[in-house]
Amino acid sequence: MFNSGDVILASVQFTDTFEVKTMPAVVLFEEFDNIVVAGITSNTSMNGILLTKKDGAIKESIIKTNYIFTISAAAVKKKLFSLNKTKKEELYSDLTKKLSSLKN
Repeated sequence: MFNSGDVILASVQFTDTFEVKTMPAVVLFEEFDNIVVAGITSNTSMNGILLTKKDGAIKESIIKTNYIFTISAAAVKKKLFSLNKTKKEELYSDLTKKLSSLKN
């Protein structure tokens, strides 16, 4: 079982290809062995939430709050670390802002 804010390493199949890659993601929530996650990239020029070595990342990365998807719990290879309270609040705030803008 994973908790919101856990950073995991998972096998992910991309929607535009049959390619499967192992990539990091942050757990938003888990329900019935389905895990909703936000993808993480090492491309720091992308928009999102910055993750630093101080946060637990191997290298500076970005949580892509515009890249949300669902994976099976079976796709998770391992838990890497958990976001601290401040970083989780920053993530939730950004996601809430994005979702709130859809009402207009």
